[in-house]
Amino acid sequence: MPLVSSPAIVLSAFRYSESSKIVRLATRDYGVQSGIAKGALRPKSRFGAALQLLSEGQAHLLMKEHRELHILAGFELRKLHVGLTSDLERYAIACALSEVMLRFAPADPHPESFDVLQASLDQLESIPLAQTEALGFRLLWQLVSALGFAPALHACVIDGHELPAGGPLPFSTREGGALCSSCAAQQGASQLPERDRLDLVALLDPGADLPVLDVRHAAAHRRLLARYIRYHLGEGAELPALEFWTQRPWAAA
Repeated sequence: MPLVSSPAIVLSAFRYSESSKIVRLATRDYGVQSGIAKGALRPKSRFGAALQLLSEGQAHLLMKEHRELHILAGFELRKLHVGLTSDLERYAIACALSEVMLRFAPADPHPESFDVLQASLDQLESIPLAQTEALGFRLLWQLVSALGFAPALHACVIDGHELPAGGPLPFSTREGGALCSSCAAQQGASQLPERDRLDLVALLDPGADLPVLDVRHAAAHRRLLARYIRYHLGEGAELPALEFWTQRPWAAA
């Protein structure tokens, strides 16, 4: 069993036996991997409090060939991301990002998605509260795109025809993006009003200013994003963190 090391983020952790934990890790060099942390629950464990959800560090794994569960030999904590617990909006977005990564990132090297997740957690901790929700949309779209499911917005996803720059936009979740008028008539599509279209373009552009979304427009973007994730990545899987973020029960309290 070779010992390998990689930057890693804890995506989930749960008790295994009286003294151990099983953790799921997003690793930069080996994709999403599972490891058993033996003795992690003992009072003087070498892991200490490092194996918390969304903790970031250097993971040392004894990799077993052709096995899904490896041995987590060590985890050097670098960041706990305690700022994510400052309000429910930040934490809900972070959990949704973690869930998408856990369920849909490969168990093979995929540094692009790891880098997006790592940068996303840092941004979530520092963004002003008023911009947190809009940033959450952008970060989830970035992770979806890094995993290979970026929506097409500037050309028809079916025939490649360039789309007019302004006006409403026919958008098909099933097809994976915008449609020209001809394909929309044949396939069927939802119409994004011009403002929603411009907001979506801005959300997908990391260099653009974050759009200011009122309650109605934010709810529409949340439904679109959640529907897109479920259709293209979900494959029937339960996504409780995404559902919690979609419903936002704290906002109604």
